[in-house]
Order: sequence, then C-alpha cells, then structure tokens
Amino acid sequence: MTEFTSDIKTIPHNDADVFRVLSDLSKLDLVKDQIPEDKIKDFKFDSNSCSFRVDPLGEVRFNVIEREPNKLVKFKSENLPFDLFLWIQLVQKAEKDTKMKLTVRAELNPFLRGMVAKPLKEGLENISGIIASLPYDKI
Repeated sequence: MTEFTSDIKTIPHNDADVFRVLSDLSKLDLVKDQIPEDKIKDFKFDSNSCSFRVDPLGEVRFNVIEREPNKLVKFKSENLPFDLFLWIQLVQKAEKDTKMKLTVRAELNPFLRGMVAKPLKEGLENISGIIASLPYDKI
C-alpha cells in the first residue's frame, strides 16, 4: 500500500461539532456553495457517501465504512481502477482547537503510482484545506 498524508490542519471548533458534520455528509448541503469549484468539481453527497471529479482520475466516490465518534471517519473508494482508503482523523487539543489529518492508502503498482501520486497529494491537501475551513458551528 502507498500512503499519502495531508499536513495537520487546525480547525477552530470542537471535535464533536466537526465529527457531527463529517460523519453525516448530507450536512454539507448547507455549505456546498462555499466549496471552490476550481478545487473540487461536481461535488455530490448523501449521508454515507460523496463523489467529485479529480483530473486525471475522473469521478471518485467515497463511501463511509467506519465511524469512531469524535475521532475518525473512514472511507473506501469506488469508480477507481485500484482500492483507495481515506481516513479523516481528529484530535481535540482544547475547546475550539481540533487537529485534523487526512490519510490516503492506495494499492498502486509502480506505473500507476508515478501517474497519480502528484494529483493525489495535491487533491488531499485541497480537500483538507476545505474541510478545515468549514463553519462547523453553522452546519
């Protein structure tokens, strides 16, 4: 497995509020107009999944496969020629100070790794930045 991790982001909300939103993706409907279209295209979601377009991969769909209250939401991909898992990990350091890290693990052969490593890492950073900037207290 090849692993990519985002930088650790600080979210100025408590872990319960962040988890409440990220574990039920349908809540993102309230802020979908704040998600930059140049970063994530064709963003769609329901309570247990989300999908979006990532060049050069095309449409990627993630289904929630595990939830650990206030700590972890784990996703598995669909529509990709390889297995890909995404973890959103949360650690609350203080009230209104939650640290977040995204981790992607993918089963990539060396050829595929060379092709998708840079777009995957860039996409991971874009997604983590968007997630960190959401107004969790208003969702």
